[in-house]
Amino acid sequence: MTRRLRIEHTTRVSYAQAAVSSHNEVRMTPLTLPGQTTLDARVTIRPAATTWSYWDYWGTQVTAFELMDPHADLTITASSLVETAPPGPLPEALDWAAVTDRTTGSRLLEFAAPTVRTTVPPKLLKKARKAAAGLDPHGTAVAVSGLVADRVSYLPGATGVNTSAAEAWERGAGVCQDIAHVTIALLRGLGLPTRYVSGYLHPERDAELHRPVAGQSHAWIEYWAGDWHGYDPTNRTRADESHVVVGRGRDYDDVTPHKGVYRGVAGGPPEVTVEFTRVA
Repeated sequence: MTRRLRIEHTTRVSYAQAAVSSHNEVRMTPLTLPGQTTLDARVTIRPAATTWSYWDYWGTQVTAFELMDPHADLTITASSLVETAPPGPLPEALDWAAVTDRTTGSRLLEFAAPTVRTTVPPKLLKKARKAAAGLDPHGTAVAVSGLVADRVSYLPGATGVNTSAAEAWERGAGVCQDIAHVTIALLRGLGLPTRYVSGYLHPERDAELHRPVAGQSHAWIEYWAGDWHGYDPTNRTRADESHVVVGRGRDYDDVTPHKGVYRGVAGGPPEVTVEFTRVA
């Protein structure tokens, strides 16, 4: 069954002293895709600022703005209403030779090469090859995701925003961002184009209508086996109607929800809240 979700994502930044000015980019607007329709979306800024939007290279909608007057804090609220549908049955995957042939010389190469965040030592790739031995691309994605989830426990606060895939594996703990990065690193190392997905996950599969619940932003992967297929390695499941896609890229750096620069004294980390309400 389809779902209709209202999402409110709020980021609050407080400066140690008033910032003289700031320049910002926000990637918090859900995409309209097969199986996902964004019915309404808006980004509001306090203090008030003029915004402009564009689509970046990776196909994510960006809201940009600047504040040229001193401001002690900044609040960004992204509100959206999204309708999602369950994924259909998985089609038969291409064989490995076909995946390699289609990747060579195409834009899929951008999702086949390692990045700084998704580089792992050869010993980890050896483990992944063993886990995926004899499997087709669909089976490989599931097996490698399971390998990563078995090793990297979900533990908020165990890692930072700049933690690499190799570091998360060594620590044996991380958040969804880290689990996605490790999975991407291993699948790319096996020859399967894989991209990072930034978005939201409703925390309750059987959510009560019109009851707001606290959630958070989320990260998962999409791998290419003739078409793109979403998989959530943190929760060991296909991406479904509880997942809402905001952006895709090579890794977190391509789809960071909020980034920018400001003139002023360094402050603490932002305060982020996400609230979901299922309305249908």
